[in-house]
Amino acid sequence: MRFLSEINSPADLRQLKVEDLQEVADEVRQFIIDTCSRVGGHTGASLGAVELAVAMHYVFDTPSDRLVWDVGHQAYAHKILTGRRDQLHTIKQYDGLSGFLRREESEYDTFGAGHASTSLSAALGMAIARDRKGADFHVCALIGDSSLAGGMAMEAINQAGHLKSRLIVLLNDNEMSIAPAVGALSRYLNRIKEAQSYHHLKEEIGDALESVPGIGGTLRWAAKSFKDAIAAAVLPGALVNELGFKYIGYVDGHNVPMLVRALEEAKKVDDGPVIVHALTVKGKGFPNPEKNYYAYHATGPFDPKTGLPFKSGSASVPTYTSVFGSVMCELMERDPAITAVTAAMPDGTGIDKVLEKFPERAFDVGIAEQHAVTFCAGMACEGLKPVAAIYSTFLQRGFDQLIHDVCLQSLNVTFAMDRAGIVGADGPTHHGLLDIAYLRGYPHIVLMAPKDEAELRDMVLTAIEHPGPAAIRYPRGNGLGVDISTEPKTLEIGRAEVLREGEDIAIIALGSMVDPAMGASQKLETAGFDATVVNARFVKPLDEKLISEIATSHRLIVTVEEAYLAGGFGSAVMELLERLGLQNEVRVVRMGVPDRIVTHGDAKLLLAKYGLDADGVYQRTKLAASELPKRKAAGKRLRAVK
Repeated sequence: MRFLSEINSPADLRQLKVEDLQEVADEVRQFIIDTCSRVGGHTGASLGAVELAVAMHYVFDTPSDRLVWDVGHQAYAHKILTGRRDQLHTIKQYDGLSGFLRREESEYDTFGAGHASTSLSAALGMAIARDRKGADFHVCALIGDSSLAGGMAMEAINQAGHLKSRLIVLLNDNEMSIAPAVGALSRYLNRIKEAQSYHHLKEEIGDALESVPGIGGTLRWAAKSFKDAIAAAVLPGALVNELGFKYIGYVDGHNVPMLVRALEEAKKVDDGPVIVHALTVKGKGFPNPEKNYYAYHATGPFDPKTGLPFKSGSASVPTYTSVFGSVMCELMERDPAITAVTAAMPDGTGIDKVLEKFPERAFDVGIAEQHAVTFCAGMACEGLKPVAAIYSTFLQRGFDQLIHDVCLQSLNVTFAMDRAGIVGADGPTHHGLLDIAYLRGYPHIVLMAPKDEAELRDMVLTAIEHPGPAAIRYPRGNGLGVDISTEPKTLEIGRAEVLREGEDIAIIALGSMVDPAMGASQKLETAGFDATVVNARFVKPLDEKLISEIATSHRLIVTVEEAYLAGGFGSAVMELLERLGLQNEVRVVRMGVPDRIVTHGDAKLLLAKYGLDADGVYQRTKLAASELPKRKAAGKRLRAVK
């Protein structure tokens, strides 16, 4: 590669001529394809933003000037140009580069970004801090068209237009998030693209008026109010101006010299914020011409010549996501009151199947989790049975709406929380480790987790039929391969399931931790310990009767959960024992994720690191059991109840 091998920082890039930059972009794009074809990553997302990254680092004096990226999965070119080229092959791997933006990773990552619609608020804050300190640097926020529709981004635009602080917004308009962009704003941006002839005509008329000898300037000024009135009536870009922004665009987002000129013009605007509107193609240069937007947004290893993923030789076990999508279709076939909602993640949540089969009863609201939750609440008020399929980590964004608009009113809304627990390569911003803590503290909600994909089917039906709010948390990835051919059945709310009878020791496991708990019990038996194993099923309400029985018949309870221990399932069990006055009757050991940030990496590796696999549960339980004083009489055995 003629240029890329010599670029170790943006300062090196800025030594080149403008006419060389397009070749730099081509080399960066090929480097991303070559690397991601071997290790996977956010391939399509990053390929579409290559020229944007090159142009921004060429025009702005980074890191003195601040570049604020939205989401972060489009920033591979940014990482390559900022000294991380030779580490890109470690992307999303344990001890490797993050797939997103992390301040601790590089001084060029000015703001950590894993969730969407944050860049404008952060950039505006930096601009105001600059002004308050009397500093002089540029702040440029890059945001996609779908992220722009997020409520937080719109709030930032409102404030930026009011404050009139110097701020540059580069809009990456590819009509996509992970899925195609939806909503009125997307249509509005399309209207802007179609209205460029007006911009050109306006400038031509203005130039002609100004050329009149002696009075040209006056004529142009006098015509301004008339032109503005016409614009307000017919020009979509007028909304941008009314919000207090200057508008530059649109420009070809894959033409580096054109982007450089547009950004240089934006730098000259010193009396308020400006938007540079760039049109890009997601997955630009991806080798497979039959583009599946969902599939190549983030990929595993693939053939760099064809773009097709390498086939796995193992038999396919359905994912929890696909099982959820299938059971939703089954249930919606029977019950016309059931509706489905997702927030820009139809494929990632399984709602793509529902959208295809029931287009009038399924809704993708875009990157708008707050709206999604209250939208469901409104439907529930009128007798529908909405199911909001939102990743655990993204539902955090709708927390107030979940509490105030759903739980407080005890409305029949079901929350299907995919990606609960440790998700692996996407890391801290995407691990679903907080949902138990942020859901179980409020009255009226039922919270459950399935031990396998068959139980997930039962829980979806149970949640929908429950007259109040209910939430189901389930992990990313494949199920256990159990039989899912039977009809889903409703479960008794708050009833746990005894899977194995034992003495003295009881392992009460939740959801994805049930299978490791069963594996641990087999190891314990070999070591001479006979353990009861319970599938908790419910975090709220807990099975009070069974847990009190266990507390009086066993000397050790080990709770296991794939979530943060603080405020989690184990805490709920201990609180119950305290309320029942049984806290001194039995020793409780809680196993889960400790109070620390969990990095990115292979999910199995991370689970093992925190002792949340069969061997880890075995070792911790064995240690705790060995510390128990010898018992004078044998413990009471529980009767298995399934």
